[in-house]
Amino acid sequence: MKWYMPLENPLTDNNMKPIKLIIKAALIVGTLDILAAFLNFYIQTGKNPSIVLKYIASAALGNTAAYDPTVVILLGLLFHFVIAFAFTILFSFICDKLWYWFKNGYVIAILYGILIWMVMNLLVVPNSLAPEIPFTWTKALLNCAILIVCIGFPLSYLFFQNKQANSHNN
Repeated sequence: MKWYMPLENPLTDNNMKPIKLIIKAALIVGTLDILAAFLNFYIQTGKNPSIVLKYIASAALGNTAAYDPTVVILLGLLFHFVIAFAFTILFSFICDKLWYWFKNGYVIAILYGILIWMVMNLLVVPNSLAPEIPFTWTKALLNCAILIVCIGFPLSYLFFQNKQANSHNN
């Protein structure tokens, strides 16, 4: 499968509705990522995956014990998808430059997944109210792999395939 070199930024491309592409991509990668996080958490701990959403909400709320658990879970899900949308929008702005540098959708997917891991684990989480989780290389590599597979590959595929389809329609 060849991932096409984009010619323009998806936000300015008039061939495909850019907002529709961003919404579709963000919903796909957000869903894939949270499902992978649930599965990973459950396999590792045997505990209810809703704890993942409570942890996400704790980034803004701190200790969530004082809040209604349903509200905390819904807020965690909302925050998760806001972050997925933010990373999707960022990708839409930089995908042309990434292609210019690397010329390979697979490499771009891997590098973007690593970038997301670094931003979240080195900037966002340490500067949030979420409790600190001890670092292990095993967990870090697994979480990075989840981001590559569930966000990097789908974004790369969706954006570059969209560009290819739009270029054939012109």
